[in-house]
Amino acid sequence: MSSIFPDLKYPPINVRLKQEKQRFMVFDIIRKKWLVLSPEEWVRQHILHWLIHYKGISPGFLSVEKELSLNGLKRRYDIVIYNTIPEPVMVIECKAPDVSLSNQTIEQALRYNMELGAPYCFISNGLEDLLFKSEKGKAVATSDWPVL
Repeated sequence: MSSIFPDLKYPPINVRLKQEKQRFMVFDIIRKKWLVLSPEEWVRQHILHWLIHYKGISPGFLSVEKELSLNGLKRRYDIVIYNTIPEPVMVIECKAPDVSLSNQTIEQALRYNMELGAPYCFISNGLEDLLFKSEKGKAVATSDWPVL
């Protein structure tokens, strides 16, 4: 697939792919359905596999592309990691590899997290990542991945 999308910083993944009407499709292991393989989906699938296979997070604690209401507007987050209570622990925003992690991108993820109230927020375009921890109501950049 690297001929279609760039290699990402995450380990290679073993995904089910198929071609349908001039489009590539990928099987999402969390949502259990075939999805159009867009550049953002390529990143999302890598992060999901990384979370499960390298960070040891159970698929049952992952929520993918669910709707939330933000200032009266319907939006969709990319990934949320929940704990056993269940309460959100981390909001993850995925971007296509050609999208830079700008202030606008960071603010989008932090707005989603204001609604969800997770102590961590992670943003990735597959080539670079940003991790934030909520401290006293402010998002502070950190490199310390939380124990989940």
